Amino acid sequence: MNLIAGVELGGTKCIVVRANPDGVILEQEAILTTDPSTTMQLIERRLASWWAQEAFEALGVASFGPLQLDRSLPSWGSITSTAKPGWRATPVASRLAERFPVPVSFDTDVNGAAFAEARWGAGNGLEDLAYVTVGTGVGVGLIVNGRATRGLGHCEAGHMRVARSTWDWPGICPYHGDCVEGLASGPAIAARTGRPGEALADDDQVWDEVVETLAHLTQALVATAGPRRVLLGGGVMAGREALITRVDERVRALIGDYLDLPADRFVTAPGLGALAGPLGPIALALNDAESSSVARSTC
Repeated sequence: MNLIAGVELGGTKCIVVRANPDGVILEQEAILTTDPSTTMQLIERRLASWWAQEAFEALGVASFGPLQLDRSLPSWGSITSTAKPGWRATPVASRLAERFPVPVSFDTDVNGAAFAEARWGAGNGLEDLAYVTVGTGVGVGLIVNGRATRGLGHCEAGHMRVARSTWDWPGICPYHGDCVEGLASGPAIAARTGRPGEALADDDQVWDEVVETLAHLTQALVATAGPRRVLLGGGVMAGREALITRVDERVRALIGDYLDLPADRFVTAPGLGALAGPLGPIALALNDAESSSVARSTC
């Protein structure tokens, strides 16, 4: 495989990339995420221009969700019950699959980032990994035995309710109020303090609540899925190494001696930084290609 195309579709902007199998991005373009028709047309235009130069061999799409990931259903490849205006029930991967005659991979943006970190970043070589992104929302990419979790749907641990201390702020999630996203996301911090998170010092009192919330989320992930490492990224946590250290320490205290966590850092920053997102769809496409190759070889 020589060239792979990828689309990281975010709630604010999307990144369209062309890369090689080593994770080297050869070209990329940022597109504002506006209404579905305009956004998808711009994505298709960029992909078509690359296709005309040299056909890519696979296409990965890592999108904000929730998503329909069951390929047996006609709605596969669509965004489902999102709160983003105009995007509910929008076909994304299925539309691109009709346009470009290559295998199309589709998963959440945070699962894509988790797979990119497992392939090229701080989770390199690990088959059990959690990637928690704290930004406009709180998303969790959860990989177990080398595969993203499935079931009723993809992982939505950012909407988990966790134990709280003495503070009784109701949270801002429109669905659940005081779930993790409603307490620890960027908009939640701004609503609570009246200032954006980047304007707050590491010793601001609000971080005590954010650390506690993220530590309880991590404890729950460890108790249920047993990731060997938890990466804590996103715009809210970027450059906040002191806070990530506090989450790591609090997780160890919550778990106690019941589970044997690695002696070195268990909760840590992502290794790819801002590249985790754009490389996510590339990692998805490579994973599916490798799985298909293994399946053919065993037939």
